[in-house]
Amino acid sequence: MKKAIILSLLFLFTLKSFGQNQKAENLKLQKNRLMIQNMGIYAYSINQGLIDIDSAMVLVCKATKIPYTLVNDEGYNDGSYFPGNDLISNGNIRGAEKLLSKLELTDQIKLNFQLSNFYLFKSGTKKADLDNAFFYITKAEKLVKKTKNQKWNFQIKLLLAKYYFQTGNKAVSKTIFEKITEESRKTNDPMLIAEAIDNQGTFMPNENPEKAVVLKEAMDLYKKSSRTEKEIETLMKIITVHFWTGNIKLAKEECLQSLALQKKIGFSYTQYTETTIAYIEIMNDNVKNALYYALQSINSMENTKDYLYADSFYMRLGNIYNRMRYYEQAIKFYEKGISYNQRELNGGAWYKNFFSAVDSLTERGKFSEALTYLETTSKKYPPRNDLDNMILHEIKAYCLEHLGRMKEAESTYEKMAYYAQKLNTLETIKDVATHYSFMALFYTKINKVDKARAITDKIIELTKANKHGFNPNNLELSLFKIDSLSGDYYSAIKHAANYHKIQDSMFNLAKNKEFENLKFRYETANKEYNIRSLKKQAKEQKSKLNTSILLNTISISSLVLLLIVIGLLYNRSKIKQRNTNRLEIKEKEINLKNLKLQHLVDEKEWLLKEIHHRVKNNLQTIISLLNSQSAYLKDDLAISTIKNSQNRIHAMSLIHQKLYLGDNLSTINMPDYCNELVEYLKDSFSETQYINFKMQVDPIELDISQAIPLGLIMNEVVTNAIKYAFPDKTNCIINISLLEVTHNCYILIISDNGIGISNVSDLQNSNSFGMVLIQGLSDTLEGDLFLENENGITVKLCFKKELK
Repeated sequence: MKKAIILSLLFLFTLKSFGQNQKAENLKLQKNRLMIQNMGIYAYSINQGLIDIDSAMVLVCKATKIPYTLVNDEGYNDGSYFPGNDLISNGNIRGAEKLLSKLELTDQIKLNFQLSNFYLFKSGTKKADLDNAFFYITKAEKLVKKTKNQKWNFQIKLLLAKYYFQTGNKAVSKTIFEKITEESRKTNDPMLIAEAIDNQGTFMPNENPEKAVVLKEAMDLYKKSSRTEKEIETLMKIITVHFWTGNIKLAKEECLQSLALQKKIGFSYTQYTETTIAYIEIMNDNVKNALYYALQSINSMENTKDYLYADSFYMRLGNIYNRMRYYEQAIKFYEKGISYNQRELNGGAWYKNFFSAVDSLTERGKFSEALTYLETTSKKYPPRNDLDNMILHEIKAYCLEHLGRMKEAESTYEKMAYYAQKLNTLETIKDVATHYSFMALFYTKINKVDKARAITDKIIELTKANKHGFNPNNLELSLFKIDSLSGDYYSAIKHAANYHKIQDSMFNLAKNKEFENLKFRYETANKEYNIRSLKKQAKEQKSKLNTSILLNTISISSLVLLLIVIGLLYNRSKIKQRNTNRLEIKEKEINLKNLKLQHLVDEKEWLLKEIHHRVKNNLQTIISLLNSQSAYLKDDLAISTIKNSQNRIHAMSLIHQKLYLGDNLSTINMPDYCNELVEYLKDSFSETQYINFKMQVDPIELDISQAIPLGLIMNEVVTNAIKYAFPDKTNCIINISLLEVTHNCYILIISDNGIGISNVSDLQNSNSFGMVLIQGLSDTLEGDLFLENENGITVKLCFKKELK
């Protein structure tokens, strides 16, 4: 009975947890799709149609590390797992194709859909890709017929419509989309109808006035069904249509509506909408609002850590400062945008930052500096499309013109026109017209009226249907000069009036004052950022606390059932407690043993120090005995021999003294030891008052087994140098070096500038006690001993550190 109750409880909690997790996963999937669409549409717009929408989506998916398949699989992928999807996401297409035949019918259909989408919307789609897409669509269609499932049949038709669109057969694609929409209306399923209309509108060209109307119907259906993420997605598509067709006022209103919806659902990636509003406000010369939304976009970017288009956000801010002639601040923002591009994926906007930085230099009359910057940067990073080529040549021609190099300027303007003629999309009209107007103005300057007239006619023709974003300032000035040169003074006066009207609106003093206030606000924004971040964290913690309280309240209703579980677990806890007590007793025993071991270690160290101390004392006693014995000797050779023995014993005694006085009982600090040994030898011989000792000892630690023989060798060599090297006692130098040549490989060098000896080989083969002792100690160190006779005697000993 108890087991049955426990199993029932576990089932209830597991079911509840599974439902919550499934809901959370579905919500995350919707937010991810919204994020991809948001970023992808912005990527397409910022590149002004120079990359297709599929390439834009691939770019943002690569940056966010979200599978590209999410862009087009909403109709059949609800976020639940189906075999093979992960293989496609990881690029293992061959693996997914091999898996198809092993799957159940439903999974086969989904994987065929996913494979067809992969090939259909592949960046830079080729005929082979489209053929593969059609193959999997046909394969899926045969499988769907077996199921007689209306939903799958609907998806097949959508894929066919998209296939014909991608192959360029727009008429067939349009017919299929319209038929799908017509059939969906008969189902009375609002979501099915919305999806059909949404797809129909999405695949219509932006210049088609019906596109926004069709998408609006889909958006309203999403709104009624409380599908806010889809409502926002569709609204963004509508904004794109209105923006590029020149309905800027409506586009701004829709951007504000989209921003409000994004905040309502807690969508964090609002920077793409905020920067679009800022751009529209710049076009409308509303600097106050433009600066506000530009700053908001940067704050949102920082909060989400999404820096893919940081270059465009900082460019927008720089453009606002540049518009109001704060050139130094503008250039800082442009450079910041360029620096982000060096760290992130190239989203396609950094070249605009580069152009804006050059424009900021020309605005201040720094044409030579601007030209140099333009040429060096473009040489290092050549433009990659016709639009950037056009802008590059126009700015270069403008600089040459103002530097008085008119022939070069005219040639460069003609190159600009070459690239301008290639640009004929809706998204590039504004830029083409703007740069043509500079060319027209140049021709009026060099009195080529006919060429100037031809250019202005082109501009008027280009902007006849769509004038959004185009500043007619230079066009009006060009027309004024053309009419003046042609003698049409009435028309010239009219164009001059239009020109001055535009100029006055651009430099309104009231807007300048507002800009100063907002400039101060931005400069203090960085200081306030940390405070805002803390407040945000506190708000998030409060939200989590409220959620926790709610869950606790819900849990109270299950308290009775939980008490049964607690009763069953009580016995288990008692057993656990007994085990814990046993472990604690065992732990105490281990700690006690550790204390005893530590005591033994400390005692051992004390004993070692005492041993070294006693050895040192014994050696000092021997030195004292030898000293006493020498007092009764009259033979100089015997006295010298005892003196040498005392020095050798002291060299060893000093080692033991270092060990018992220091903290380290295993190694000797050689710089200290060498210095003390030399000082002792200096005190031992009266001759040392004429000798200058030069020491160079690296921070080396040696074991006692190596330190003692090395000290004895130093004692022997230095003693011999003191006694025999300097008979004339003038300019006497003894150099002592102990250096680390390579890792764990050392060299001892002792040299003097004394009289030397006649034959080094005689010294090496000598049977004197000192030489035999040096060679024996060198062998103990397993070192190589070298003697040199050049301006005195040099003794070199190379040896390796003894590793234990």
